[in-house]
Amino acid sequence: MSSRAIMATAYLFDWIAGDPEWLPHPVRLIGKGVEEGEKILRRPGQTPAVELAVGGVLTFSLAAAAYIGTARTIARMRRRSRTSGFVTETLLAWTCLASRSLHDEASAVTASLEADNIILARQLLARIVGRDTQHLDTDEISRAVIETVAESCSDGVIAPLFYMAVGGVPLAMAYKTINTLDSMIGHADERYFYFGKVAARLDDVANFLPARLTALGITTAAVIIQGASGANALGTWLSDGRKHKSPNAGQPESAMSGALQVRLGGENFYEGEPASAPLIGERFSRPSTHQAGQAIRIAAMVSALGAVTALLLRRRAR
Repeated sequence: MSSRAIMATAYLFDWIAGDPEWLPHPVRLIGKGVEEGEKILRRPGQTPAVELAVGGVLTFSLAAAAYIGTARTIARMRRRSRTSGFVTETLLAWTCLASRSLHDEASAVTASLEADNIILARQLLARIVGRDTQHLDTDEISRAVIETVAESCSDGVIAPLFYMAVGGVPLAMAYKTINTLDSMIGHADERYFYFGKVAARLDDVANFLPARLTALGITTAAVIIQGASGANALGTWLSDGRKHKSPNAGQPESAMSGALQVRLGGENFYEGEPASAPLIGERFSRPSTHQAGQAIRIAAMVSALGAVTALLLRRRAR
């Protein structure tokens, strides 16, 4: 079977089955590797330079191990039989994608808001965002949904599709490892400021192009989806894309802000501590539940556009 057939099958599997909890997921193994690696490499009293170095060793070692381990597993199963190789590579490709899980988890939040169950909406939102959710009102929950859908569309869908297209499933798995490292240790707090810096910077590099491709996809989808604005998506992306403290997160968020004509950013709380983010689309109004639902539909369209583009790119890369 061709690599394009594997990508297409994995993409369909993702939309049909999502991320079932019973399926052994490589990200859980990666997360365990991060935890064990930190225990081995970190020692009390290490200097910032040493923490930076050992954090870099952990980051590059796990990313390389993910690439090599995935490539060898696929090669070994291919030697057994063509079918075994196809099934193994497809299953591994499936675990790199998150279109269905992003859609379902975000939709569950908006459905709770539509049912006037704000308590449940806060609880469900806490599963997909890092900010405190227990005191958010409907508009702030909607903002959180829109922001996380825009950013996760890049991290969970477009980026793995991009790396799968240019380097196959092993490169997509290496990307997932980098992304997991960033989420676990790439924080600018006292504990991880030095140890996680390499992971954070490598994640910035890995997401640089996918984030901008996602913003382009959002702009394109906004032209197609009724009620969204492609012109405002492009304008806000160009004017506000660099406002975010992250070099990448602001790209899809600003495009989504313009597409929906809603104001994003502002004050969030993390474990009770306030953190202010620059306003994106400041001229627009606060988002509503309806607009959060539109963001989910736009993300689904971007996912489809990304899959078609990735298949075409994979054909040229062969």
